[in-house]
Amino acid sequence: MHGPVKYRSAGIVVVRQQNGEWQFLILRAYRNWDFPKGLIEPGEKPLAAALRETGEETGLTDLDFRWGTECIDTEMYGDHKVASFYLAETRQKQIVLPVNPELGHPEHNEYHWATAAEAKTLLPPRLQPVLRWAQRKLSVGA
Repeated sequence: MHGPVKYRSAGIVVVRQQNGEWQFLILRAYRNWDFPKGLIEPGEKPLAAALRETGEETGLTDLDFRWGTECIDTEMYGDHKVASFYLAETRQKQIVLPVNPELGHPEHNEYHWATAAEAKTLLPPRLQPVLRWAQRKLSVGA
């Protein structure tokens, strides 16, 4: 895909430990699975947007950036979009899918705590490099 980036979004690959294994929080909108993310507002820093969007979409506020605040960008997709993702841990298992006031319903149909193998089968190709990046960071540890 060529041309300038039209839309920038930011999100967080949220993980938690379950029975000694990392699980990834993925959200489904219609048939599409994704990590929590949303558009960066004018003048907003990407990490601030990622925190805001993750909170708005999941109710999560307990996030530990124990691997630092380095991020990874997706390749350009859709209508010249690029998404930046950070990695954070939560201890919270229950996720809330709040009603988006603009839509009148939640942005996502469901959430799932997926193992890396499950996430690999559910996430679209554009997010596979993000998942691999997160897995590498998790294997190195804190």
